[in-house]
Amino acid sequence: MIEPIKKDFADALEMLKTFINDELNLKAIEKAALLMVNALRNGNKIISCGNGGSLCDAIHFAEELTGRFQLSRRPLPAIAISDPAHITCVANDFGFGYVFSRYVESVGKPGDILLAISTSGNSENIKNAILAARKNAMQVVALTGKTGGETASMCDVEIRAPYSEFSDRAQEIHTKIIHSLVHSIELELFPELYKNN
Repeated sequence: MIEPIKKDFADALEMLKTFINDELNLKAIEKAALLMVNALRNGNKIISCGNGGSLCDAIHFAEELTGRFQLSRRPLPAIAISDPAHITCVANDFGFGYVFSRYVESVGKPGDILLAISTSGNSENIKNAILAARKNAMQVVALTGKTGGETASMCDVEIRAPYSEFSDRAQEIHTKIIHSLVHSIELELFPELYKNN
């Protein structure tokens, strides 16, 4: 059993090396972070969404902003679309393809950011959420995997994990991207926190 465990970590390390060795990935994170910083400076919010493990990532991103990342500072406005009552209501009444878009339509405002997470880039409810964000004059950052899918051409900034057959490797990269985005946001909005760190 040790060898498969070791291989899991080795594969994750190789994926991370592939990601960081492509300068375009780092520039995409920087661009996404600056869009988010600008939105937050202007009193806007970030709404995040995803399915399954990607929903956990969407929640993780939001709680890092509303709670605490590395150092204490004021909370930042972020919402993950994760209310089970909303999701089951919309899925039952309109279909699962609309569980995120209905929420974005209801609370998304011009200047807000949508963080859409899909390891395939082809989830119907993610694509519908992006369309709803566009109607509300929001900008869109997408975390994707594989080939980026249809989502790749629908967003302002796409940050794509290197190709892998299964979603776990992409999700591991997405977690690091989320931490990098939050850290970048804090460095821009709260530089005084990191003067001695």
